[in-house]
Amino acid sequence: MLMQRLLHPDIVEALAASGHGARVLITDGNYPASTRLGENASLVYLNLSPGMLRVTDVLSVLTAAIPIEDAAVMEPDEGPEPPIFREFAHMLPGIELTRFGRFEFYEEASGPDTCLQIVTGDQRIYANLLLTIGVVAG
Repeated sequence: MLMQRLLHPDIVEALAASGHGARVLITDGNYPASTRLGENASLVYLNLSPGMLRVTDVLSVLTAAIPIEDAAVMEPDEGPEPPIFREFAHMLPGIELTRFGRFEFYEEASGPDTCLQIVTGDQRIYANLLLTIGVVAG
């Protein structure tokens, strides 16, 4: 048994095999996970039911497990900024969110550097977050 917050064996395995510059995608419940999976990405479903788990729940655990150097979001074509972006910014102090349009985000998230895709049951719109793993300071 591990003495840390992150216990999911498939997530631990994917992160342990990753390195600097690898990407982790945390998706909301609306993301087309099976059709947008990158060639090198492990796929983990944590969507037990609508609203469970939420992207921010997963992010909270990941921030304690990996260094994060960049984070990207899917920006709507029009309308106000999704409220979830403020939560992401609060949870990732010092990291400015990179913004991509919908199809550009899909391309980035399904690229060869994405090592892990975690699907949640989050129902908030635009609650997709693409993290880039940083360097572990020794």
